[in-house]
Amino acid sequence: MSERPATDPHRAASPAPATRPDPAGYPEIHRPQRARADGKAAQTLVFLHGGNVANWMWDPQVKAFPAYQVFTPHLPGFGARADEDWQGLDSAADDVAAFIAEEVEDGRVHLVGLSLGGVVGLRAVARHPELFASALFSGASVRPVGAAARISSAAQLRFGDAEWFWKVQAGAFGIPANSRQLYSDHGLSLRPENMKALVEEVYAGGLPEGLGDFGGRLLMVAGAREPAVVRKGFADVAAVRPDTEFRLAPGMHHQWSIEDPLFFNAMVRAWIERGEAHPRLVRVPGL
Repeated sequence: MSERPATDPHRAASPAPATRPDPAGYPEIHRPQRARADGKAAQTLVFLHGGNVANWMWDPQVKAFPAYQVFTPHLPGFGARADEDWQGLDSAADDVAAFIAEEVEDGRVHLVGLSLGGVVGLRAVARHPELFASALFSGASVRPVGAAARISSAAQLRFGDAEWFWKVQAGAFGIPANSRQLYSDHGLSLRPENMKALVEEVYAGGLPEGLGDFGGRLLMVAGAREPAVVRKGFADVAAVRPDTEFRLAPGMHHQWSIEDPLFFNAMVRAWIERGEAHPRLVRVPGL
């Protein structure tokens, strides 16, 4: 498991705005900004970022949950940890679990992951189920991916050191205009050897051992307009954990946390606070 720096400045409060934001500068810990209406202690909500981005992608979600303690950890090889080696999905899951265990004294947390964050999250709840009250993963592919995704990854490995490539990607993925430079700067910080190892592991698919033993609530979501391989993998999850909820987000693509943050945030709130799938989500036939 990758070791975090002994002193991590990114765990502190948000830094003062800079002319050009630092892709490694978004903090990992966001303390509650107001008390809960019911007077109870704040719960903890953990967001795991996708690949090619870092924890700054969750800023719209952090702002939407001011009564929660929110963690947005940097995964190994990304953001403030871009210099670290990628040591595998299981290692990344253990790293997330260690971060949570260090920072949370009482109670289990709610976990949300998108794309790579969802794949890591599945391993985290399988390997450390005692830490999590609920989990929500969107765009987490558990089946081997097809040729189109592999071609895209090959292009990244070839052109990943060119700023124009990341700016084109930012437009293609719907990154907001005010975040495209940040996305490009972060893309340029990614180490090719890390991305090659990560892509090979993620694209191979597969479910973590022990997922069926996770006793918390689990919701798996796919954007209705993202690659079908994500929703096809739902059947594999259902085979080992039949009480999982499966839904499609109508009209949404892969990165829909930024495509429609209000809908995404409402979905998260419904799941963690009421244990319900948001009514705008669509049931997956047969599941």
